[in-house]
Amino acid sequence: MNFSSGNPASAPDIAEMVARRAVGYSLEAPFYTSQEVYDLDLDVIFGRHWLFACTEAELSEPGDYVTLDIGRQSIIIVRDDDENVRALRNVCRHRGSRILDDPCGSVGNLVCPYHQWTYRTDGSLIHAEGQDPALDRKQFGLKPVSVRTVAGLVMVCLADEPPADIDEVAAVIEPYLAPYRLQDAKVAHQIDLIEEGNWKLVVENNRECQHCDAGHPELLTAYFPVGLYAGGDYPPRMRAVLERYQAAEARLHSACAATGMPIGTHRELDGRPTGYQITHLPLDGAGASFGEAGAQVSRKLIGEIPAPEFGDMSLHMQPNSWFHMLSDHAVVFRAVPVAPDKTLVRTTWLVHADAVEGVDYDVDSLTAVWRATNDQDRAFVDLVQRGASDPGYEPGPYAGVEGDVEAFDNWYIERLREHLGIKDGHHDQLTQVSGQ
Repeated sequence: MNFSSGNPASAPDIAEMVARRAVGYSLEAPFYTSQEVYDLDLDVIFGRHWLFACTEAELSEPGDYVTLDIGRQSIIIVRDDDENVRALRNVCRHRGSRILDDPCGSVGNLVCPYHQWTYRTDGSLIHAEGQDPALDRKQFGLKPVSVRTVAGLVMVCLADEPPADIDEVAAVIEPYLAPYRLQDAKVAHQIDLIEEGNWKLVVENNRECQHCDAGHPELLTAYFPVGLYAGGDYPPRMRAVLERYQAAEARLHSACAATGMPIGTHRELDGRPTGYQITHLPLDGAGASFGEAGAQVSRKLIGEIPAPEFGDMSLHMQPNSWFHMLSDHAVVFRAVPVAPDKTLVRTTWLVHADAVEGVDYDVDSLTAVWRATNDQDRAFVDLVQRGASDPGYEPGPYAGVEGDVEAFDNWYIERLREHLGIKDGHHDQLTQVSGQ
């Protein structure tokens, strides 16, 4: 393979790198290190696709809001006075000031701190001091951003014409998520951390668990390690584990059948704009949660889940989110790029709305496994970012168990090919790549 060295001193030819991307190999260095590629990602990936922003549980009351910054763009996601979820540009229509600067909070109205232009939570302008009384306030409301909820998950898209396939994806995943009642859950805890790596390395690290055996001992107390063997090629020492897994899988299928919940895997991580995968797998031991040997970490089951031994419902959505739904709580993750080599990862733990801290759960026990796992992943991503920045780096081949990483890279390259007008390994007409 003849790969670029990714010399940071020269600007990469992005179209050429996209056109020659080698299937089955990691991406060339500039995809992880270049400012030009990062700017393109903000425009083409994060500016034109559906992004997970927050859960409805974070917007439990009218006036509750979350802000989401994507590069230079900022969005307010807020529950309005009619209890609808809105997404609005965080830009005052007077002279452009940011309106809300905090990551989350609650407001009665949206008041610009600069000159106190005031908007309702639906974005309509209600006060503009000093303006001509003839000013048509209807023309100066906050600009809306496309938003929709999917079984309690709030998705936003900055594009004027968002990908239409979100409806098809929602129709598949909503029956899986419905029993967890995420829209009625309670936020038990939330952590933001900066990973010192490009956002694609953060997602790639999440999309495989080949590193879990040595890298995530706390996480593996609940999971069966059967996914570490490509094609089901299990060594003899795994026989007892495999039999235990098959028995737990049978119990999970029975539990889902009894509640009318779908079972099985839907995997369309590439080949469509809104790539996703949803999988329901049994857990080891008690089969309930991330406690020791699969034990519960909250006494109260989440949503309408009927029994503790309900495994792990995991969902991946391109480009920036992954989720784990257990019988007693849910953990949701959102990754947002903040620099070519930095990514903000937000982890949110949800429990039943009636679960009481200190009675049904304690935060340390609830969050222990994923706090440890996040710290371990942060270290791995840092190592890979430093390696990808080294002149000695060149793309390496993926193993069979890294199929979801390959699917993510395929999805990413598909999006750039479409934007750049690249077909069959060459570009017919190079479009502007910076979005400036």
